[in-house]
Amino acid sequence: MARPRGRRRLGAGEELRHAAAFRTELRRFLHRTDSVAAQAGLTSQRYDLLLMIASVGELRVTELCELLQLQQTAVTELVKRSEEAGLVRRRPSGEDGRVWLLRLTAEGEKRLLRAFAALGEDRAALAAAFREVDRLFRAASR
Repeated sequence: MARPRGRRRLGAGEELRHAAAFRTELRRFLHRTDSVAAQAGLTSQRYDLLLMIASVGELRVTELCELLQLQQTAVTELVKRSEEAGLVRRRPSGEDGRVWLLRLTAEGEKRLLRAFAALGEDRAALAAAFREVDRLFRAASR
């Protein structure tokens, strides 16, 4: 299919520069998230854990493994430490007594929301960077 007049395909070097710029913004966002989470008394892993649980209300460890892209032993240890810190609580599933469901405590929710609110501008900047790289890549593929 011919490209409409006036549109040009980005060169590989240009596409690489756009991808690198986006990854820079992503890394900047992750670094800022770590800093803000620490100010709320959370490690970055605990922030991610609380965010995933809060997004649905309750989760199983196996679901968290998928969402966090971590092995079950790592998630189990993270949950244990977060429970000891008073950030999450477990309850047995009504459907399967072998399964535990995780939910935020009031303290976990308070810390998560403090960090999440502080990242509002950072989320907006990352979203803008994503929209721009998406626009450029779509234009390049036409």
